[in-house]
Amino acid sequence: MGKAKALKDKLYGAAVLKMSFRLRGDEESPAFRFVYPGVLRDLELEDDAVERYIEENREAVEKAARGSTPPLGTR
Repeated sequence: MGKAKALKDKLYGAAVLKMSFRLRGDEESPAFRFVYPGVLRDLELEDDAVERYIEENREAVEKAARGSTPPLGTR
């Protein structure tokens, strides 16, 4: 069995997913509305926590959502 992901890693992944849709203006799309709730459920996260993570780490999240890897230690 694999090692459990740290909370910050779960939040980062969900935040990047959400931001990738947000940057394209697709948060209301059927794809987002299908995928995102499942990700929250699987990672045992709440949307409010993801939004807080985005607010606190906006630059790194946006950079990753645009396809750029954030520098090590910024997640």
